[in-house]
Amino acid sequence: MNKGDTPPLPDPMSNAPHIVCINPWIHDFAAFDFWAKPIGLLYIAGMLRNCGLRVSYMDCMDRFHSMASRRDSSADGRGAYRKTPIPAPKPLAGVPAVFSRYGIDPRWFAADLASIGRPDLVLVTSLMTYWYTGVAETIEAVKNMYPDVPVLLGGIYATLLPEHARKHTGADEVVCGAAEETVFRRIEKYTGFQLHPGFDPADMNAFPYPAFDLQSEIPYVPLLTARGCPNRCAYCASHVLQPRRMCRLPENAAAEVAYWHDRFGVCNFAFYDDALLADAGTHAIPFLERIAAMKKDLSFHTPNALHVRPITAKIADLMVKAGFATIRLGLETADGRSRELDDKVCHEEFVRAVRRLLEAGFDQKQIGAYLLVGLPGQDLSSVEASIDTVKKCGIKPVLAYYTPIPRTRMWEAACRVSRYDLAAEPLFTNNSLMPCMPEYDRPLINRLKQLAAAG
Repeated sequence: MNKGDTPPLPDPMSNAPHIVCINPWIHDFAAFDFWAKPIGLLYIAGMLRNCGLRVSYMDCMDRFHSMASRRDSSADGRGAYRKTPIPAPKPLAGVPAVFSRYGIDPRWFAADLASIGRPDLVLVTSLMTYWYTGVAETIEAVKNMYPDVPVLLGGIYATLLPEHARKHTGADEVVCGAAEETVFRRIEKYTGFQLHPGFDPADMNAFPYPAFDLQSEIPYVPLLTARGCPNRCAYCASHVLQPRRMCRLPENAAAEVAYWHDRFGVCNFAFYDDALLADAGTHAIPFLERIAAMKKDLSFHTPNALHVRPITAKIADLMVKAGFATIRLGLETADGRSRELDDKVCHEEFVRAVRRLLEAGFDQKQIGAYLLVGLPGQDLSSVEASIDTVKKCGIKPVLAYYTPIPRTRMWEAACRVSRYDLAAEPLFTNNSLMPCMPEYDRPLINRLKQLAAAG
């Protein structure tokens, strides 16, 4: 069987365990599907399914659920989540904004969970640390129906704040780091069923494709051509979550694109790489050459931002030929703090990269540069100068509100200046609060939004 082929379900009379993988609800003041899927969990689902286990997937964030009255989706696959106002957690009770559960109705979740039958093990993922109340609600719903079924929690929140997750989510076990290297042992521990995966879990080229086909619909596919990042930016936890850089063969990643397009008609792909253009000569360039040679109707998006320095005229030309549609560049700031935050780009390199992209044929509207807002000690008025710098290059500024992340180099500075006790309560790291500013200056923030959006 080829790597991308969907294996047959195991014989229901066999003794293979039933594993349920769950993407939990989001509790927040705002949320939107910007090409957001739990790719790590779906990789695990694909691996377990290829081992002959019965695998079910439940997505609390399913925009295409059969019970949903509206299933809005833009041409590139993005769209709004279903939203239900709920009481804010006590630490956020005084925030003058509507707190909501994003995702499907809990009654739909309960009905779906009952319909698939009792699982032997439940795997729940997590993302932002300040979304943990949604994780806790999800696990509570599982426990209400199947109190004796073990629930394992993994993902970003579980890795960055494992002790907090153990105390506040109701999970039976919290899994830190890349689960594919330990999940098979945990299956055996909780079910007594021995697995023989037949591939090296430390080699991305050996992974089966993520089980996106378990979704209600596949409006787009997130794509990982590599894990890890060579940079150590002060605000980013990539090196904590993935300490070792792992790359797929260019032909392997290109074959996955062809698989989802040819088999399921997927046209939109969003890169989840933290450093897509690192080692471009042996990685990105041969990948892009293969994609361009396919001559398929494809659109690629870069929500995680591209590093600016590696963008050459050749790479820009290949990106056009491959079908890149939405380009985000990692500028972060155009003021004097750029070297303090990271060493990815200087002003001259940014200007040169934008010029190369425009000369290659990209429209100005396709290109944006992320600018961080709300950094520790940042004068928000300085963001205006960064917005002006980006606009002078002929592209659009994209404001990215700073989220303090535990175990990053900037974490201690964030804790020192914040008006909240960040270390005691992850809810306070929510970027909607602008937690590292002396106060929430709504008029100034609105002015920055208007300035960035103005033509």
